[in-house]
Amino acid sequence: MNKRALITGLTGQDGSYLAELLLDRGYEVFGLMRRSSSETTERLDDIADRLTIIGGDLLDQTSLMDAIEQANPDEVYNLAAQSFVAESWKEPVYTGDVDALGVTRLLEAIKRVHPAARFYQASSSEMFGKVHETPQRETTPFHPRSPYGAAKVYGYYITMNYRESYGMHASNGILFNHESPRRGIEFVTRKITDGVARIKAELATELALGNLDAQRDWGFAGDYVQAMWLMLQQEEPGDYVVATGETHSVREFCEVAFARAGLDYEKHVVIDPRFVRPAEVELLLGDPSKAKAELGWEPKMGFRELVESMVDADLARYGVAR
Repeated sequence: MNKRALITGLTGQDGSYLAELLLDRGYEVFGLMRRSSSETTERLDDIADRLTIIGGDLLDQTSLMDAIEQANPDEVYNLAAQSFVAESWKEPVYTGDVDALGVTRLLEAIKRVHPAARFYQASSSEMFGKVHETPQRETTPFHPRSPYGAAKVYGYYITMNYRESYGMHASNGILFNHESPRRGIEFVTRKITDGVARIKAELATELALGNLDAQRDWGFAGDYVQAMWLMLQQEEPGDYVVATGETHSVREFCEVAFARAGLDYEKHVVIDPRFVRPAEVELLLGDPSKAKAELGWEPKMGFRELVESMVDADLARYGVAR
């Protein structure tokens, strides 16, 4: 009998890659979607006829219980969130309601309706914030530097609490930055690759960015959803850092992206103070040793290949040859 999985955040970058992975493995896949959602479903166009959509909202406890009852899932992946760090400063209360209390509502729904379901919580490297050690690993103290990071810390610990208090198979994936051509346009990586394409298409002449010296551990989203799945296949639940173990600056990302289109980033990138965070996170670098050892997980796509694939996709979107 095929396994059944429920994914929140189905329409996002990670949700679409995870849905594809699960379908390829023979799962029956259900996706939770807010009835009033205006989010695009274009990332799901190729698999839409193989998915079952259930109405629900992380702000509504009853809808989550109904969704668990309808899907009767073996596995639940909570990828839904207000996931844009900059926006969390503008809407800190909403971010906390979705990214923190929303996790509690979903865990409570599982506990009440189908406690045997295995649960994955999308935690974030932003929880480390003002880092206490480099690289960051599962034992590194959290020091979030944004409402988003703070809410994710709550989500992490409430997942741990339900695991320890109720014996639930509940795991946290502490995922470092992961990108793809499906990344939302509001994120800096996609903003850069879209900006490159627009400049190449002569629709713009410059790209405004914030801190070019911020460093991140960037991987490919398609690789990272494999780690999510592997966590829920383990006999015992646990918490895992998922990262490449390499760090690159925003400046380096710009260099590679603009060069892919035959452009010089220094001629087009301008610094705009509006895009500098109130409390900047300067360096994030993950240590994925535990995930490699216990899950057998390895990232497959390297930094340059990732950046160039994103640029190529955006150039194609604008109908521009490299």
